[in-house]
Amino acid sequence: MRRRYREEWESAWVETGRVFTQENGEMLHPANVTRRFMELYEEIGLPPIRLHDLRHGAATLAHAAGADLKDIQEMLGHSSIAITADTYTSLLPEADLAIAEAAARLVPRARRAGDAEKPEAERGAADGGKSGTEEMPADAERSVGQPGRGGASAHAPLTQTAPDAESEAE
Repeated sequence: MRRRYREEWESAWVETGRVFTQENGEMLHPANVTRRFMELYEEIGLPPIRLHDLRHGAATLAHAAGADLKDIQEMLGHSSIAITADTYTSLLPEADLAIAEAAARLVPRARRAGDAEKPEAERGAADGGKSGTEEMPADAERSVGQPGRGGASAHAPLTQTAPDAESEAE
């Protein structure tokens, strides 16, 4: 299509290097692009959205899919990676969950003392397929902060406080 327009316009063709142009090669005016975009989304019954929102959405999806921020910076033409990082470090909830789960998989899980003698297949069935490397005495309390255990902090059972004056007197 572009080649045909270029041939029709001959010497009047304006070479801008742009992909989307007017018939004579000149740049499209942003107001005309916006107006046409609005006509199209109204015509097909989509909710209102700005063109800039599509750009932001594409960058957010690229980041959530694992694209490096440097690649996103170049894709968007940002002058600084700081601009990209400040704008696109907020992730989709699904990406947040995936990152949290990946980090949780790196943390060793404690096992009950009786599990050490069981074959690996039996231990896997008992603990939902997860195995850890640390032995846990049978009479020890489970971590209050472990996911799904109702606690607020994974560090709560690991922290100790210094005895107060009353405790030392006893």
